[in-house]
Amino acid sequence: MSSFWSMWIIVLTVISIALIVWLLFSNRKITASKENQTTGHIYDGIEEYDNPLPSWWFKMFVISIVFAIGYLIAFPGLGNFPGLLNWTSVGKWEKEVARAEQANDALYAGFMTTDTQTLAANKKAMRIGKRIFANNCAICHGVNGEGSYGFPNLTDQDWLYGGTPELIQTSISQGRNGAMPAWNAMFDNDGLEAMAQYVKNLASTDLDTDSPAGKKFAMLCASCHGAEGQGNQAMGAPNLADNIWLYGGDAGQIKHSIASGRGGQMPAHHDKLSAEKIHLLTAYVYQLSQQQ
Repeated sequence: MSSFWSMWIIVLTVISIALIVWLLFSNRKITASKENQTTGHIYDGIEEYDNPLPSWWFKMFVISIVFAIGYLIAFPGLGNFPGLLNWTSVGKWEKEVARAEQANDALYAGFMTTDTQTLAANKKAMRIGKRIFANNCAICHGVNGEGSYGFPNLTDQDWLYGGTPELIQTSISQGRNGAMPAWNAMFDNDGLEAMAQYVKNLASTDLDTDSPAGKKFAMLCASCHGAEGQGNQAMGAPNLADNIWLYGGDAGQIKHSIASGRGGQMPAHHDKLSAEKIHLLTAYVYQLSQQQ
């Protein structure tokens, strides 16, 4: 908040309190001897009296005003001034976070000394891992890790870069960058149709590797995906022979992948999450794939 608006709040607050005090005390001018005098207003036989506030009511108003003044002085109630107690909501939140982190340090330290596979069987640890996953991974991979278009399913055994605890941790910590080049210039429309059909049939045993599409596959694709389309986890090249498709397995989607290429990026989390949280998250992702 700028100094102008801070001062604006201070002035309005002080004026409001001063007007309230004036209004309260100006209505105490009626003495006790003049009690039960009327205002002259009569309606339906009912007269309106002009009595002062009851003493107890007046005192409650005074106490409220004194409390308000004390509160504004002690707490950050007037613009940018922190108050005599130097209290701020941000400072309170930071202290609460520090206490929570201190309380969790011992818990995370115990998890850190446990290997991933053992940790994956620890229900308490997995509840914490699930929350870390929900906050950092679910937006892409889904709440249950089942993936979506362009984002891998983490609940099966089909891994782009490997599904061992060590490789999963590397993926989480360092991130991954995948890129498939566009091959549109290498095909006419008929050739692209034939190549898409060839890739779609890689899961079958009836492949004509000597066909023009088979030879093109060997020339353009086999260096990454392997001669039989089994993929290469060292490069992040998907297995094309298991009928699990990251961008869809129909002929149109396969044609688009071949012609236009694909690019994917998983961000690194080593600068966002502590080593303890990455260890827990690794165990959680690992156990997702072990449930089938």
